[in-house]
Amino acid sequence: MAQKQSILGRISQLTRANINSLLDKAEDPQKMLDQLVRDYTSSIAEAEDAVAQTIGNLRLAESDHAEDVAAAKEWGGKALAASQRADVLRSSGQSGEADRFDQLAKLALTKQISFEGEAKQAAPMIASQGETVEKLKTGLVQMRVKLDELKVKRDQLVARAKTAEAQAKVADAVKSIDVLDPTSELSRFEEKVRRDEALVAGHAELASASLDSQFAELEADGDTLEVEARLAELKALQTGAQQAVEGEGSAR
Repeated sequence: MAQKQSILGRISQLTRANINSLLDKAEDPQKMLDQLVRDYTSSIAEAEDAVAQTIGNLRLAESDHAEDVAAAKEWGGKALAASQRADVLRSSGQSGEADRFDQLAKLALTKQISFEGEAKQAAPMIASQGETVEKLKTGLVQMRVKLDELKVKRDQLVARAKTAEAQAKVADAVKSIDVLDPTSELSRFEEKVRRDEALVAGHAELASASLDSQFAELEADGDTLEVEARLAELKALQTGAQQAVEGEGSAR
């Protein structure tokens, strides 16, 4: 009985526990949930053994009670048979035998009363044990529900913790490569690329200017050559005309 009361007390204490309140007070909620899951699992195992033993004891008591009831009925039947036999013998004038069977009837009745007393005495205890067993069964169901609740909360907390950890890592990573940070490696590299691009553009512009100058010089040389050619052609025509005039004068 003391063991049953202890198990009932533990079940009552565990099923009344406010998990959210416990978590609010815990320094490390995840570790506390893990410990609570272990405690509940262990307590449920102990409670199951105690309940099984209590049920077994109850069934034994019920069996003994049933045997006492059956024995009382049986001895009652024997007492009736012995009394009836005594009445038959007495009516036939066999008083001695009749007295002997009456004595047997009394012994049977004594046995009947004894078994009835045991059955009557056991009945309240059996009823009380039956109520205790039902409470224990209900408590076990509540403990299993509470254990499932604990596991769900633990899994949720672990998932949230992992998510928060991942978000923190991402935030740190983003912060470490902040493109708006002028002191970051990326910004310095970008500045170097911009300078290199400017240098290349400068060289390209310089090369373009030099090429344009060369083409301009070529065009100027072309114009001079054409002027010279036309001047030579003009002089040739003048020379030809002069010779023609001189030829005509000689002919006259």
